[in-house]
Amino acid sequence: MAKNTICVWYDKDAEAAARFYAATFPDSAVTAVHKAPADYPSGKAGDVLTVEFTVAGIPCLGLNGGPAFKHTEAFSFQIATDDQPETDRYWSAIVGNGGAESACGWCKDKWGINWQITPRVLTQALAAGGDEAKRAFLAMMNMSKIDVAAIEAARRG
Repeated sequence: MAKNTICVWYDKDAEAAARFYAATFPDSAVTAVHKAPADYPSGKAGDVLTVEFTVAGIPCLGLNGGPAFKHTEAFSFQIATDDQPETDRYWSAIVGNGGAESACGWCKDKWGINWQITPRVLTQALAAGGDEAKRAFLAMMNMSKIDVAAIEAARRG
């Protein structure tokens, strides 16, 4: 396990989630699955307790901790995309696999984890500042999935 990692709490599907992420995002993998050595409050001995995985190069530990805690938008993975096809591919993978759309490039997977699918053109427009950033920001505010062409048009004014 990496020295520093993000621990993500799941009800009971950490392994399924980790395998989905590994199949969906580059530089992602499931590296270890650990089973509980004894019964615990939300599971039995032999159930998957933790899963070590990487999402887009970020080391994570999935913990099957039970239904006590729910995810919020206060935590999300942000995936930078290079173009509309890449944006569409990730968005469709998450939303089309039991997830849900949100606003401004955010969506939620079927396990409740929030994702920001963010084209680089949007990040670059916001970093440019001034009227260009304002136009791109206002365009984004009306979107669910980010439309790269619309952001580029907003940047140009």
